[in-house]
Amino acid sequence: MQTITIDTVLDELINQQQLPLEEVLDRYFSPDYLQRTNGCQEDRQGFAHHARKLREICTCARIDVLDELRTGNRYATRHRVLCTKRDGSEVVMEVYMFAEMDDCGRFLRVDETTLMLEGTERDRGLGSAR
Repeated sequence: MQTITIDTVLDELINQQQLPLEEVLDRYFSPDYLQRTNGCQEDRQGFAHHARKLREICTCARIDVLDELRTGNRYATRHRVLCTKRDGSEVVMEVYMFAEMDDCGRFLRVDETTLMLEGTERDRGLGSAR
C-alpha cells in the first residue's frame, strides 16, 4: 500500500500539468472516490472537472502542510495552498481535510472545508471551482 501526502498529490495536479490528469487521478484517487468541499459533494468524475478547472486557472501552487495526522486508513491535514493564477494574482486558501484511504492507499473519501486568507471575492469558490 502506498503512503501518499496531500502536498504530493496537489503538486502533481496543479504544478505538473504536463502529466495527463487521468494518470494522476488513477494513481491517487479510488474509482469510487467521493469528495465534499464546503458542503458540496461530488464523485470522482465531478472532482476530475474541478481538477481540470484548477489547471486552467492556476499556473502553479505552493502547498504548505501545517498539521498532519495519519492513523490506519484515516488521514487528516490542515494545509495552505498559495495559488498563482494565470493573470498573476495570488490566492491563499487554508484547507481542513479529513480523508479515508482505500486498500491501495488512494483517496476513497475526502471531507474538507476551505478558508480563503488572501484573494478577491471571486476567488472564494476556488476550492470547488468547476
